[in-house]
Amino acid sequence: MKRMVILLLIATTTAVLGWGAYQATLPPQPALSTYVPAGALLYLEAKDFAGLVSDWNTSPQKMAWVQSANYEVFSRSRLFLRLKGAGAQFAAAAGLPPDMDFLSQTAGKRSVLALYDIGNLQFLYITRLPSAKSMETALWQTRAKFEPRAAGGVTFYIRRDPESQKEVAFAVAGDYLLLATREDLIAGALELMAGAKDRTVETELWWSQSVAAAGSPGDLRMVLDLEKLVPSPYFRTYWVQQNITDLKHYSGAVSDLFRSGREYREERILMPKKVEAATSSPPSARELKELVPLVPGGGDTVTADLVRLVPDDAGVYEARAYPSGDACFQLLETKLLAPHLGPAPLSKLAPLVQLSNGETGSGSDLETRIDQSPVRQAAPESVSALKQLLDKTPLMASLEVQSTSRDNAGVFVRMHSAIVLASGEDWDETAVRSALVDFIQPGVTASRLGIEWNPKAGYQQLDGLWPLSIAVRGKYLLVTDDGALMETLLANVSRRTDARPAILVAGFRHARERENFAKFFGLVDGPSQFARESPGVPRQPQFFSANVGSLSATLSGVSAENIVVRNDGNKELQTVTYEWTQ
Repeated sequence: MKRMVILLLIATTTAVLGWGAYQATLPPQPALSTYVPAGALLYLEAKDFAGLVSDWNTSPQKMAWVQSANYEVFSRSRLFLRLKGAGAQFAAAAGLPPDMDFLSQTAGKRSVLALYDIGNLQFLYITRLPSAKSMETALWQTRAKFEPRAAGGVTFYIRRDPESQKEVAFAVAGDYLLLATREDLIAGALELMAGAKDRTVETELWWSQSVAAAGSPGDLRMVLDLEKLVPSPYFRTYWVQQNITDLKHYSGAVSDLFRSGREYREERILMPKKVEAATSSPPSARELKELVPLVPGGGDTVTADLVRLVPDDAGVYEARAYPSGDACFQLLETKLLAPHLGPAPLSKLAPLVQLSNGETGSGSDLETRIDQSPVRQAAPESVSALKQLLDKTPLMASLEVQSTSRDNAGVFVRMHSAIVLASGEDWDETAVRSALVDFIQPGVTASRLGIEWNPKAGYQQLDGLWPLSIAVRGKYLLVTDDGALMETLLANVSRRTDARPAILVAGFRHARERENFAKFFGLVDGPSQFARESPGVPRQPQFFSANVGSLSATLSGVSAENIVVRNDGNKELQTVTYEWTQ
């Protein structure tokens, strides 16, 4: 018996080793990009598309999202309705709805999707799927309704909807399933598979430069031709981030998503457009620093160093290299100095006739018009001492930190903020305190009450009800509205960091802030009266507490998100990390 077991183990081992040796002698499979004709605007490739589809279908996030208020709002959005209309046109042309069952049947291992027209959603899809499985799909079973054609020695099938003139074509070539919404795309792909020397997406500069700058592809890779995408009105309308102004400076981009355990990591590379020689005035000192940011002790080094000040329990933080004086002024004003309202802006509405002041005019006053407001000369807006101070300071980096906390009763949620500004030279603490008082005094008091600085343990704090605090540590200026937060920042000054230089470092601790967010906006939005007044009538969910709140609940498994942006010669590197608790 032992001899038989030993012989069985030897035979099994020999078979495994033989199969491995056979596989090693096989030529490597060609990249699917060699089969994609030129002209695409977006290229998407997955190592295991069927696995991604299966993970999404069985995920608790999908189950929660489709029942959420966020999905309810999305399902009524213009983008969703356009996609639904495109799906209906596809169904009319193919005779099959492009639902999740259809996607699961046609999803193979390594797969690519190339998008050629955003407005008409013209695409080519190629997936590695055993021919036996391809022939089990509903698409193959309905091929009798399609018209057969041939390209590259392979028969493909095409069907056109006479009403919309949309067409759907598919083919099975060996262990590949191809699907397209244009006849020339599927024919071109089949010709390339047969060895034709036509131009492919690999020959286009936006694709080749972006891919060459990237490392090994992730579980999912996306390559974008930004020079053609950004001007498109469809892209500008439906791009969720709405950062078209930023994207117009780049020619191409590649993004790789890596999934491993409790971490999803996205590695992005953006290729800047070539800058023509300047024909006007030379760049400023700050612009020169931005062009060559990787210098010892430069803004990118200071930015990475600032992150060590961030408290371990901070809700959100963002550190930037070389901020402008205007940006720092706006940061201080909006996050910490809000009590200063400033002069009322000039009205852009038509003038109103005042009827409540008791003036009725007289019969002899025939020159005064009552249909126009008196002409008032707008006083020139003065520049505050704080703005002047920031404009003349060589700012190297800025750090913004925010957190929320419940009050002792657990009813209200309070927000606390801190701003840290790093300069190229030591700050003048006296000048800073004077500039801050000059800025906030009109919005706080008519006299000096509440705007005198009191010394605390390592920092200065206003003596009124508003706990604005400042501290200067050489080249660092720290301003907060919470004494405890100031003490934590100062305690972290002695921390050491080995962070690499970066032009932006940011983080959001979703697990910490999620419940406070829901609590705060549940109070701000208030209970909806519409549901009680109109029972059974669909209502628009409250934006923050219901819409965004339900999306936050759907992604409750994401504990934190971190972003790091670096410049590396002729490309910009962005790393986005998502940490999962489950």
